[in-house]
Amino acid sequence: DGKKILIVEDEPAMQKALYAACDTAGFVCAIARDGEEGLAQALKEKPDLILLDLLMPKMDGMAMLKELRKDTWGAEARVLILTNLSADDSERVKAAVETYPEFYLVKSDWSIENIANKVKELLDA
Repeated sequence: DGKKILIVEDEPAMQKALYAACDTAGFVCAIARDGEEGLAQALKEKPDLILLDLLMPKMDGMAMLKELRKDTWGAEARVLILTNLSADDSERVKAAVETYPEFYLVKSDWSIENIANKVKELLDA
């Protein structure tokens, strides 16, 4: 159905895997390598969903999300946060959840395929 997904992720292997999974699932994908690039692309392209890594150079995912939420379109944008942080890192998790992401995934708990299925589920909802 040509829904657009922006993958904001700095690890090349993870970028490729997410891109391939979302592409196979029939989504139009774009990649940003850090929060600055992600923010600029998100506001320009207005994707249907943003897959957002938290730990990135230049501008991390939390900073990008805060900036995104200041924009009229960005305030409503759907965001799926991906992180390597464990739930033990509760302060970061709490901060992330308070900025209203659609969903929050700890990368190690999810396979790429499951992430792609979650994306489908969120966009079909």
